[in-house]
Amino acid sequence: MHTILGAGGPIANALTRELISNNHRTRLVSRRPVNISAPNVDWQKADLLNYQQLKQATEGATIIYLCAGLVYDKDIWKQQWPVIMQNVINVAKHHQARLLFFDNVYMYGLVDGPMTEDTPYNPISVKGEVRAQIATTLMNEVKAGNLKASIARAADFYGAESLNSFYDSMVLLNYSKGKRAQWMGDPNKLHNFTYVPDGGRGMYILGQHPESDNQIWHLPTAPPLTGHQFIELAARTFDAPAKYMRINKLILRMAGMFNKVIQGTVEMYYQCDHNYNFNSSKFEKAFGVQPTSYQDGVKDLSQTLFKSGK
Repeated sequence: MHTILGAGGPIANALTRELISNNHRTRLVSRRPVNISAPNVDWQKADLLNYQQLKQATEGATIIYLCAGLVYDKDIWKQQWPVIMQNVINVAKHHQARLLFFDNVYMYGLVDGPMTEDTPYNPISVKGEVRAQIATTLMNEVKAGNLKASIARAADFYGAESLNSFYDSMVLLNYSKGKRAQWMGDPNKLHNFTYVPDGGRGMYILGQHPESDNQIWHLPTAPPLTGHQFIELAARTFDAPAKYMRINKLILRMAGMFNKVIQGTVEMYYQCDHNYNFNSSKFEKAFGVQPTSYQDGVKDLSQTLFKSGK
């Protein structure tokens, strides 16, 4: 049985759709009900901080996908992520299940050049330190031969139904409503984004290939563009003037005084004012998969998420 921890989030939902379309028995685990109804799919309530609840909810699991997201607060991350990771490791050992952890790139810190699976950990943020800690904890268990597990990493994403990502909410949504876009950081720098359906499909593919276990993978992601190119692409798609406002660090700091989530983005601002080049060639070569182009991804979104002016 495929078991998704942290069900209801963007990547978890995309993975769920892949499992449903391929008729896999799937259990969704989260603190709140998930509005997905399909044959062979059930939901179990569990708090990932509670080992006994987690153990019961994952009964019968053969592969566990950890796709959880926490409130974007570094103090909460410091307190909760190590507990969650240890609970999930213990549960995977108990059930003798494979474990696939969906991760980000915060542990790499500021990288001069492409980020690859071999990039060393050099976090320059508290959230990056937490991510480095839990990733190391997991892979140490793998090296010790205690479980079969892999880490699947993605860049910043776009294409979430919740529209809570940077590119979705500040650029695409604004242009879809005839508003001026906002760009975080330096629009002359390179950046890339993982398309949510590609992330879910990538997680599914890794789940179908046990030989991919015990290593790190970067999920399929199109090559980087400059901020100007992303803005122009969105403007063309929505037939809007390519007008935008640049959001600098000072603006973020001021807004963060009134909003904890925005405050949490300040320490990650380095990702926006330096080149951010996420490389997924290892995955693409191993599985013969190409990421969705930004042109196709944004076009698809304009015809689905944004067509009704959401």
